[in-house]
This record gives sequence, structure tokens and C-alpha cells, in this order.
Amino acid sequence: MAGTQAGWYNDGSGTTRWWDGNQWTDKVQPPPAPPRTPSQMVNHIAAEAVAGSQPRPAPKGASYVVLQVVLKEKLWGTGSGNLTELEKAINRQAVLGYRLHTITTASSGSVGIGGGDRIQATMVFERLT
Repeated sequence: MAGTQAGWYNDGSGTTRWWDGNQWTDKVQPPPAPPRTPSQMVNHIAAEAVAGSQPRPAPKGASYVVLQVVLKEKLWGTGSGNLTELEKAINRQAVLGYRLHTITTASSGSVGIGGGDRIQATMVFERLT
């Protein structure tokens, strides 16, 4: 490889190694991860989702965080506190440098008389740069 510019190259063994312009060095890079299938990406996102509105940063190299909060809608009596719960989750992520990008909700239906409905709020937060 005489005359070849310094850089990362396949060293002939399948390993990407740093060529300093004169010789191979001990610096190597792991092989790139194979591309994910759509179902693998969905499974990865589901595994990264956090229940209970616990604040957290995005995984390394990612700009988004998915949080899920389960809310209970009261049928009667005092307020449910759902807006307060959502506000707390949003504010905890804001402290970490994220803004709310998207929020969706899904209802699981009534759990009985006086129990109200359970609602799952899924929030996507975007890192502010």
C-alpha cells in the first residue's frame, strides 16, 4: 500500500484497520452493524420506550425519546390529574433539553363502574440542539 493516503482500510483479513500512510497500526474498527428490518426497528423502539414517564436522554446517536404514561380517567368525583401528570412528564424532559414533538393517546376501555377509562399517552420528544 505504499503511497496510499492515511485512513481506514480493509487490511485483507476483513478487519477495518488504520493505515498511517506507511504501515498498518493497532487501531481497528468493529464491523458496521447490519441494517435492521422494519420489525427489528419497531422492536428496538418498543424496548427503548419507558413507561411511567421517567425522564431520560435519547440513546447515543439518536435525537428522539419515546415515553409512555398510563392515565386513568375518573368517571365521577374530583379531577383525574391527567393534565398535571402529562405536564410533569413534559417538564422533566424539558430539563434534559428536549421538546415535545408528538403525543398520541389510546383508550383501553372502561374498567368497571366508578373506575373510568385507562388512557395511554405516548409522547415523542426531540432533542434541542
